[in-house]
Parts: sequence; structure tokens; C-alpha cells
Amino acid sequence: MSSFKLSRSKLIRVVVPVMAVAIGAWACVRLLSDSHTESTNDAYVQADFTLVAPRVAGQISDVLVDDNQSVKSGQLLVRIDDRDYRAALMSADADVAAARAAVANFDAEIARHPSLVEQARATLRSDDAAIDFARANAARYQNLSDAGAGTAQEQQHAWSTLAQQLAQQAHDRAALATTQQNLDVLRTQRDKAAGALARAEAVREQAKLNLSYTEIRAPVDGKVGRRSARVGAFVAPGAPVLAIVPLLDAYVVANFQENQITRMRPGETVRIKVDSIPGVAIKGHVDSLAPATGVSFAPIAPDNATGNFTKIVQRVPVKITIDRGQEAAAALSVGLSVEAEVALGQGGQALAQRGDAK
Repeated sequence: MSSFKLSRSKLIRVVVPVMAVAIGAWACVRLLSDSHTESTNDAYVQADFTLVAPRVAGQISDVLVDDNQSVKSGQLLVRIDDRDYRAALMSADADVAAARAAVANFDAEIARHPSLVEQARATLRSDDAAIDFARANAARYQNLSDAGAGTAQEQQHAWSTLAQQLAQQAHDRAALATTQQNLDVLRTQRDKAAGALARAEAVREQAKLNLSYTEIRAPVDGKVGRRSARVGAFVAPGAPVLAIVPLLDAYVVANFQENQITRMRPGETVRIKVDSIPGVAIKGHVDSLAPATGVSFAPIAPDNATGNFTKIVQRVPVKITIDRGQEAAAALSVGLSVEAEVALGQGGQALAQRGDAK
């Protein structure tokens, strides 16, 4: 009996210190872990996907991509029947040619205007010479009539000729003034024609753009999703026909409780676990913290100023970027649930080492 008591006493003396050391070690690890990391499983993979929609209406003639296909920026995705838009471009080209011809016509009129002015001045000089002769002839017949050597009919004819020459001179002088002023009219008409040309060129440019819009191209690199484009379907401007998901730029939005973000800062290391990729840890960094809790952006926000109040811990969305060059990151899909563990302060190095070990 005494031997049994002795063994029991020895066992107690050995087990109790071991348990105390184990409990102490566990508590230290737990405290250190809790003080340097924060984690949540309320986190999901997201990406800023782009909805691709046509800018012109028409019937789809070709669909050049399949569901879930990877595409590059600028790659042709869908082609719309372009015959109507080609006809519109041809009509616009004809209008531009006509408008350009009108401008050229006015340019030619303006170019020959100095010649017309000089011609009118030459006519006036001819009128001056004719008037001088008619005046001298009238004076000669007046002298003959006064001397009784000429007839009254000849005298009247000479004066009539002088009057006609004077009237012709007045007419030609007015014609010169009109010709000189016509330059301003030509310039105004030329400006009007130039405006019509610019408008026709703008219409043609829009026709070119509309024709180019019949080819729908990928705006970014990514994968095709939500493809509703089908050959023969009629599409309207602004109606999405597919989505491009840039998986290389995917990120994680983790909803941490408000008491978890006290020491959380942008740039801190994050270890990400994905349910669809067990046993693999993906590295990332805290990009930013949302300026408001998730409930603040809800369509119908709760009103805590009415009725009985029960405090509910709120969650703040935290954007986490995924580090480049990780093979596992290429297998992510938007919407996957993940578990995010953020290293706070000095815990970043330890968390990074844990991620490398994984």
C-alpha cells in the first residue's frame, strides 16, 4: 500500500509540472497569436469585371468567343452586321466630296476677283476716253451751229452721244463698286461652304465610328462570363452581351469585426486560404479599409433610434490585394469564399514564414 502511494505521489510530481508547462506554453502561443493576427472567414474573392455592350444597334453576324474563354485586351469578341453602316459611310463620303467642291468653287471665284475688278476699271478708262471724244465732238458741232455752218440735227446727235457716254460711265462705275463689294459676299459664302464641309466631315467621322462599333472588342484581359451573344440576335446599344472578368486583378474583400481593425493598417501581410484549394496558402496585402461599415451602404439601413436597442458588432470591409506570381492565384474564381488572416505590426514576418511553410 505504501508502495502504491509512493508511485502515485511520484506520478503527480511529474505530471503536474508537465501540464503546467504545457498550459503555459499554449497560453503564451495563444496570447501572442491573438495579439499579432486577426482572421475572418467572412471573406470572398471579387474582381472589377466589365460588362461589354454594343454602342450601335444591329444583328449579330459572328460570335468569336466561347463561355469561360480567356481573352486579351483588344481581341475581337462579337461582330454586328455592318452593311447599313457601310452604306451610311459611303453617303457621308459623297456629302464631303460635294461640300469640298463647293469650297473649291468659292476659292476659285475669290482668286479671279482681282481680274474682274481690273476689267471693270479698264471699262471705266474706256468710258473716259469715249466721253472726252463725245464732249469734243459736241463742242465742235456747237461751234459750227453758232457759225451757221452746221445743222441742228447734227448738234443734237452729238449732245445725245455725250449723254449716252456719261450714262454708260455711271453704269460702269456702279459695276466696279459692285464687283469690289462682291469680294466680301464671296468670302462669306466661302465660310458658309467651309462650315458645311466641316459638318459633312463630322458626319462622316461619326459614320466611321459607327462602322467601327460593329466590331466589339475586349476592353481588358480576362475571362468571358455571362455570354448572352448569339448569332442572329438583334442587340441594342447599352445592352450587355457578355462580361470580361480580369482574374489577374482579382482581390479579396474580408469583412472584419469592428474590434478587429483597431491596429490594422494598409500594407500588412495577409495569408489567404481558399476552400476550393485545400492545403494552399495565398499571400496578399491589405490594400485599404472601407470608410464605412457594410450596413451603412444597405438600401434600407437600420434605425437604432427606435424601439429597444441591442448592440450588434458591425463589420468593416477590408480590401486585400493578391500578390503577383502565385500559381494558386490563377485558379481563383470570383465569389469564392476564403479565410483571411492579417498580420498586425510585427506579426507580419511570422505570418509570412508560416505562409512559406505551407
